Amino acid sequence: MKTVMNSLMGLACVAMMSSPVWAGGDADAGKAKSQACASCHGADGNSPSPQFPNLAGQQRSYLLHALKAYKSGDRKNPLMAGMVAALTEEDMENLAAYFSAQSGLRDTASD
Repeated sequence: MKTVMNSLMGLACVAMMSSPVWAGGDADAGKAKSQACASCHGADGNSPSPQFPNLAGQQRSYLLHALKAYKSGDRKNPLMAGMVAALTEEDMENLAAYFSAQSGLRDTASD
């Protein structure tokens, strides 16, 4: 019985670690979701205007934190609040994965 329980626990851990949320998001899903971001931040997160920040190459954890803060209202910006209102936790993980994988603020090729 103990061996069966250990096996089940091991499988559960592997399943959780292989899910996109645990693995830091799905960049492909983030790319699909990022179309709404493109008008201000650029298609790949490199903003066409100095008025909006570049997201490309930013740290994944920072991007995720910022999205959550806009959603909760801890970070104030009416435009961003509206943009993140309908995002799920998984959407935010995926967007952070996508933008952090792009070339921009830091050299992602060497990370």
